[in-house]
Amino acid sequence: MIKKGIILAGGMGTRMSPLTKAVNKQLLPLYDKPLIFYPLSILMLSGIKDILIIVNKGQLNQFKKILPEKNSLGINLQYKEQKKPGGLPEAFIIGENFIKKDNIALILGDNFFYGQNLTKKLKDCTKLKHGAKVFLHPVKNAAQYGVAKINKKNKILKIIEKPKKLFSNLAVTGLYFFDNNVVNMSKKLRPSRRKELEITDLLNSYRHRNKLKAEFIGRGGTWLDAGNIDDYYDASNYIGTLENRQGLKIACLEEIALNNKWIGKKEINDSINFYGSCEYSKYLKNLLK
Repeated sequence: MIKKGIILAGGMGTRMSPLTKAVNKQLLPLYDKPLIFYPLSILMLSGIKDILIIVNKGQLNQFKKILPEKNSLGINLQYKEQKKPGGLPEAFIIGENFIKKDNIALILGDNFFYGQNLTKKLKDCTKLKHGAKVFLHPVKNAAQYGVAKINKKNKILKIIEKPKKLFSNLAVTGLYFFDNNVVNMSKKLRPSRRKELEITDLLNSYRHRNKLKAEFIGRGGTWLDAGNIDDYYDASNYIGTLENRQGLKIACLEEIALNNKWIGKKEINDSINFYGSCEYSKYLKNLLK
């Protein structure tokens, strides 16, 4: 059972420069909330309460202003600073003392997920005892991502990062579930030409051991890598359209916590006071009715 999660919210955000020269991209607004609310909501929907957020050196206080360790969300937040970007598997090395002997989920701080039955799939993934599981999603421009090939039984046959010759339209998304072996396996990885540890190398290490499984968001679901300008604005427009049409908020952390019975009305009121007079607070007030 996976009860812990890591959000990797470091990186230089070069794909979104100059927007990210002064502000970490995970703190930029995605429609009406900070971008980091969305990956955090995915972990919370998974039932994960113990969460480590890895941030760039010098940016810790920026994150704590919006997501303090002592919060009204019923979750246990911890932070670690990353001296410089060293690749996604470095998250498990940085978070070794946090992970301890537990299995772990990892989500990238700039990824947006949404879909019917997604919560059920997430909770099924947290039941993982051995091996690893990765979410795949079909995209038109798969060559820009890690690409996976599967057989009819959804077994992953190969994964290649940004292949020159495309062999599948299934992109590897930024949501992963690992057993506790991930720490030692990450330590054994060698840096790539980019001088970083590569997530595809880690996934292939599991694949070689026949320990890697695929999960799918589903045809009606959405995955966007909001770390680039086009997807960032597509995600923002998508969220705005859905919220205005339905009157329901995506990634309302307090609503998820309330539904999970992690918090009550007192914490909702604490959050309203924390955010002040705004549309988000008005939404929270409706949860109290």
